[in-house]
Amino acid sequence: MPWLDALLGLAALALALALRPWRALAGGSPPWPALAWWLLMPLLWSADRLSAVPVLQPLAGSCLLMLMLGWPLAVLMLVPVAAVACIVGGLAPLEALDRLVWLGIVPATLAMLIGAALRRWLPHHLFIYILGRGFFATALAVAAAGTLAAALQAVPGGLSAQDLIVARWLFAWGDAFITGMLVAIFVAFRPQWLATYADRIYLPRS
Repeated sequence: MPWLDALLGLAALALALALRPWRALAGGSPPWPALAWWLLMPLLWSADRLSAVPVLQPLAGSCLLMLMLGWPLAVLMLVPVAAVACIVGGLAPLEALDRLVWLGIVPATLAMLIGAALRRWLPHHLFIYILGRGFFATALAVAAAGTLAAALQAVPGGLSAQDLIVARWLFAWGDAFITGMLVAIFVAFRPQWLATYADRIYLPRS
């Protein structure tokens, strides 16, 4: 449904621009791990095309980008990811828009909302952030976005809708494993690489 993709994409981009997230960079640039992950994401989004295996679902990667940069800046940086994926994977423009929305904007937004709920309703503990936001929020957000996309999109040749939903659920857990692992490493050694984390919130006061 191109009109829905365009509506969701424009709404998210307008809100992200209105928040002016570049002010948080204070004239600098995002941490280099965020930039490295950002450069890798077009390959993740083109995995099914590059491998010519329709059941091989692309990894989203957008939840990790959101945790490292915050939602507004991550949303803006997803646009060039979709553009490069369009070229690398040989995607039609409407398909690139679809991946921008359902691999990028929707999972990142759902993960941000789940994270906000965890912060509101659960104790501010280190492992709540790592397991809750890094792992389970990513799994739920990517799986939900994949299921919604499968319900709204045409199924690729050789697959059934059920096959596609199962594949997207399985790959959502792969996405969650990578995100959770890297978040745990960053929290332990470089918490400043995570815009959504702060010691004063998640470490208990002595």
